[in-house]
Amino acid sequence: MTALEQHIHEKITRHFAPAHLEVINESDLHGTPSDDSHFKVVLVCKDFDGMRLLQRHRAVNKVLAEELAGPVHALALHVYSVQEWQQLHAVPESPQCRGGSKLES
Repeated sequence: MTALEQHIHEKITRHFAPAHLEVINESDLHGTPSDDSHFKVVLVCKDFDGMRLLQRHRAVNKVLAEELAGPVHALALHVYSVQEWQQLHAVPESPQCRGGSKLES
């Protein structure tokens, strides 16, 4: 686990007290294997009961605002209530990067 992965994990744990948490560095899927910039977070929290998906995303984005303004370029969020997690069979796979940037010629 990289230092940034650990930092994100600790920050989310302090704020949400998750029932389940995975912080996955997916930078290598996006052509940036040595750059900690693309992450997938799977977060299960009892606080998400009755909360809409957009509210959950906003809550996580608020906690990670500093990281999103700096080193984190992409953050895939999979956020569930405990009940949803118990019924879930698998977390969606991340799509393969199509590569490149619109700024590249």
